[in-house]
Amino acid sequence: MNYNDTLKYIHSLGNFSLPAGLERMNAVLKELGNPQKNIKAVHIAGTNGKGSVSAMLSSVFKTAGYKTGLFISPFIIDFRERIQINGEYISEYDLTVYANRVKDTGIRLTEFEFITAAAFLYFAEQKCDIVILETGIGGRLDATNTVENKLVAVITKIGLDHTAILGDTVEEIAKEKCGIIKDCPVISNPCQDNEVLGVIKSYSTDTVVPQMKETQILESEIGNSFIYKGEKYDLSLCGEYQVENALTAIETVRKIGHNISYNIIYEGLKAATFPARMEIISRNPLVVLDGAHNPDGAKALSEELKKYNGKITAIVGMMKDKAYESFLENTLCYCKAAVAVEVKGMPRSLSADELKATAEKYCKCVAAEDYLSAIRIAKEFSLGQPVFVFGSLYLASAIREKLKEYFK
Repeated sequence: MNYNDTLKYIHSLGNFSLPAGLERMNAVLKELGNPQKNIKAVHIAGTNGKGSVSAMLSSVFKTAGYKTGLFISPFIIDFRERIQINGEYISEYDLTVYANRVKDTGIRLTEFEFITAAAFLYFAEQKCDIVILETGIGGRLDATNTVENKLVAVITKIGLDHTAILGDTVEEIAKEKCGIIKDCPVISNPCQDNEVLGVIKSYSTDTVVPQMKETQILESEIGNSFIYKGEKYDLSLCGEYQVENALTAIETVRKIGHNISYNIIYEGLKAATFPARMEIISRNPLVVLDGAHNPDGAKALSEELKKYNGKITAIVGMMKDKAYESFLENTLCYCKAAVAVEVKGMPRSLSADELKATAEKYCKCVAAEDYLSAIRIAKEFSLGQPVFVFGSLYLASAIREKLKEYFK
């Protein structure tokens, strides 16, 4: 297979095409020589914040001089974004080579299992010092949970998402996420619900929970500055919730040790970037792209939207299987207008008209035929005031380059 054939093959596998379980992963890894045994991982699960914490940790360990692997899901810019070493995407050639080796085992896998197996093989053979490993949806039965040497498990903010798969309550979802905890220390997001924190602590006697009361936030509109335990940090990532993620990352680094100094942590956090997480596309006018799509994401996003006193124009696209009405209710109430758009190529997407019918309950809303039309309408409505784009990571991935081109 060449690179394009490789991508077509991987996508043809489907993510829910086979029953959940680790048997297939264990079988394929055995055929590949058990690369998971040669990986030292920071394993990260949660509902929101996994990607941001992963990006922060990858940046810190890279800054500290470690050969750092990063495995994330989903991708925003390029499929190869899912597998990185020191911030560099796996090459098209290497992805093709490693994918062929997984395919040659003859073991049927889902798309996520397949790419996880290829990533493990790549990280092991490239001799990474440490791998920042983000789960897919759950934890207990997630393909990444076959990794054996865990330096620490990280549980980011847990909320209601993928309830059909993980459970209807935060406690049920927490139990699935906490399935990654195996004889290792645990770092939790500092703002977990008490019910969730109780579940986490039942899985580990060595749990670190950063304390927001030890934190002073200095600025959080464009980027973040804060003081934690007497030391100042700056983030390029904006959104006040990123401070929670940064505290999680700081305590993770400290727990692992390796004598990483404050200056290294500071520089690593400041350098960390992550597409579509309160990403500033333009500063004049202000255009922000965010992948928020679930209740906790709506809550975090709404805290940022309310700072602009009803001046925001939104571009929104959402999936039918999300709690989209409550999401829109909690976000569009802070917007003066919205532009609804369908996420093309996604059968799960609400049509622009369906989305508009719900959105216009909370602010003025029009439906757009395509992404470029949505951008043009939003710019016209905004009159130079902020434009925020949100509702789905799939929307973020599809519209990101068009936004950057339009507002360059």
